[in-house]
Amino acid sequence: MIRIGTPRALFFYQYYPLWHTLFTGLGAEVVISPPTNREIMAGGLAGMVAETCLPVKTYAGHVAWLRDAGVDWIFIPAIRSICGTDFNCSKFLGLPDLMQANVKGCPPILDIDVDASKPERTLERALQAAGLRLSKDRRRVDAALAAALSTHHRYQAMMRDGLTPMQAMVQLGFLHADEAPSTFHPPFTPPFQGGAGGGKASPLTIALVGHPYCIYDTYLNHDILKRLARLGVRVLTCEMAPAEGLMQGIQRLSGEWYWTYEGEVVGAAGHYFADPGVDGVIAVAAFGCGPDSTMLAVIQRTARLESRAYMSLIIDEHSGEAGIVTRLEAFVDMLARRKAKTR
Repeated sequence: MIRIGTPRALFFYQYYPLWHTLFTGLGAEVVISPPTNREIMAGGLAGMVAETCLPVKTYAGHVAWLRDAGVDWIFIPAIRSICGTDFNCSKFLGLPDLMQANVKGCPPILDIDVDASKPERTLERALQAAGLRLSKDRRRVDAALAAALSTHHRYQAMMRDGLTPMQAMVQLGFLHADEAPSTFHPPFTPPFQGGAGGGKASPLTIALVGHPYCIYDTYLNHDILKRLARLGVRVLTCEMAPAEGLMQGIQRLSGEWYWTYEGEVVGAAGHYFADPGVDGVIAVAAFGCGPDSTMLAVIQRTARLESRAYMSLIIDEHSGEAGIVTRLEAFVDMLARRKAKTR
């Protein structure tokens, strides 16, 4: 049986159920790397130049772990466009080549080239081509792909209903229950107790916007979701917003969809800024990310013009836990005091 490795980083949070269903449907065993840890991070840092952003360094560490696990292939997509008129980060365009060049002893790569501007390179067609490399039976490939797409649509619907990617993957059977604590999603709404000033208890809702690999990798961000939950905050993420809401958010803040995953950042921020039930927005981004630097500037400008509570958290390999915790506590405390004054 062919063993295909899938790094638990970057696109994993959007597409893993899709990939897993396709490859297992074609008789392959799918191996995923463990959650990011110190050893995986060290492996990525050792192979990449310092100027590379933290998420790509982390991805290299996961590829190195899969190499050591003895997989036959590593699945690494190159995603150029998902809408046809958008642009992606250059590192994502050449991700397979980047890993091949920088991870010593990298196993053979099963890659796909996704470019929605070309009919022959849509996500569906690209996955079909990958499937044909595993099986020459066209009907079997098409059946596995249909099942994979059905799983993907169900996965997206579950997240729009209020689950995080990790929770949805647990319910679908792709992850173990201990990999997705259940205290993050909207039903968890205990009150926040005011800080040093003794503010009154006040339930708060905060939207956490950013790319999934920044929000859900608990090692990179020092477990922001759990820390907010412990502060009694109801957390909303970009996956929980409707697709039309993300599009309207982009149109309101920047006018047009330019970057491939802009909906996760600008679109989500614009959507939640317009929601009176959201008390504040926190954007999480990686230091050195060119596209994110432009998107955060758009969000910050809108927050200032509309007098919306907003904070950005920039993470890299030097980010300290204490600094992030202090900023989160101060932001939540400020929101609680502001909300108490409006009653």
